Amino acid sequence: MKRSGPGPLDRVFRGLVPVLGAFLLNGCSSLGYYAQLGEGQWQLLRARQPVEKVLADPASNAQLRARLQHAEQARVFASEQLKLPDNDSYRVYADLGRPYVVWNVFATPELSLQPVTHCFPIAGCVAYRGYYRQGAARGAAALMREQGMDVYVGGVEAYSTLGWFDDPILSSMVAWGDERLATLIFHELAHQRVYVQDDTEFNESFATFVEQEGTRQWRVARGLAADQGDQGQQREQFIRLVLASRERLQAIYVGPLDDAHKRVAKQAEFERLRREYRQVRDSQWAGDKRYDAWMYGPMSNAKLLPFGLYDQWVPAFAAVFREVGGDWARFYERVEVLGRLPADERKAALMSWGRFAPHRG
Repeated sequence: MKRSGPGPLDRVFRGLVPVLGAFLLNGCSSLGYYAQLGEGQWQLLRARQPVEKVLADPASNAQLRARLQHAEQARVFASEQLKLPDNDSYRVYADLGRPYVVWNVFATPELSLQPVTHCFPIAGCVAYRGYYRQGAARGAAALMREQGMDVYVGGVEAYSTLGWFDDPILSSMVAWGDERLATLIFHELAHQRVYVQDDTEFNESFATFVEQEGTRQWRVARGLAADQGDQGQQREQFIRLVLASRERLQAIYVGPLDDAHKRVAKQAEFERLRREYRQVRDSQWAGDKRYDAWMYGPMSNAKLLPFGLYDQWVPAFAAVFREVGGDWARFYERVEVLGRLPADERKAALMSWGRFAPHRG
C-alpha cells in the first residue's frame, strides 16, 4: 500500500541488521539465512553511487535531488555539530526499488515479554532477525508462530553496519520527507559512534536520544521551532500508553494465575490498551487517527516489544546529556563509560538517571 507520508511507528522497527555474520559463520542449519544476508548486503553495496553523481545527473528526479541536497546539509550538521562520525556513510545513495531495505522479525514466548534473541560474532545478540525479502520474513514468522511464539514483522527503512561499510542513503529513507531523512541519518550514525554488544535496549535508546536531540538542534539551526508540537506530544503519549500496557502484562505473566487464566488476562489487557488509546485520541487529540492502524491490527507481545527496546532509556540519556551541559563530545565519553560496565551495573546506572515513565491511568 502506498503511503503519502511517514508512518508514525516506522522508527520503532529500524536498527542494526547483523549482516557480517554471513561472512563469519557457517553451518548447514543457518546457511540459508546467512546466505540471504550476504546476498542482500552485497546487492546494496553494488547499488551505491556518490550523492554528487546523482545530483549532477539531469535524469535524476527533481524531488530526489532536493531530498539529497537536504541530506547533504544534515550530514554536515551531524559531523560538525553533533560530533558524529565524519566518514563516507550517507554520502552515497542506493535505489532499492522496494519500500524497505529489510523486514525485522520480533518474537517472544506466548506468556512473556522476553525477546527471542539471535547472536552474531560482530553485532552480538539482538532482539530480532532481519530479512531482505518480505516473503522470507513472513515465512520465518509463520514457523515461529507454529512453535507457539508471539511474532511481529516490521519494515526497516535503514540500518547501520557500524562503520564496516559506507552506509548509503537509501531510497526507502528519502520517501518520507526532509526532516525524517535527517533523523534517520542521525540515528544510524549514532550506532557507529557507540555500540555495545548484547544490549539492544541500550543501543537503540541511545540512538533514539541522539536522533531526537539532534533533530531539535537541526530544527533550531534552520530557524524552526525546536519541537514538533502536537505531533511530538501525541507520539510521547502513545508510547507511554504502550509501555504502561507492557508493565501490566509483565505483572500478569509473573503472577500466580495458571496459563489458561493468563491468556484471558492477556487479551483483556490488549482491549484495555485499545480502550485507553480511544479515550486519549478522542478527548485530547481531536480524533486524530494516525495510530489507529497499528492499534486495531492483530496484537501480541512481540508487537509491543520494540517500544521497550527503542524508548526505555531515552530519559536516562537525556539526563546524562544535561549533566555534561549539552557537550556532545563529553556525552559520548560518558556513554562509552556506561557501555563498558557489566550489564547489571549498566542497567542500574541507567535506572538512577531515569527511564520512560509509563502512563498511569
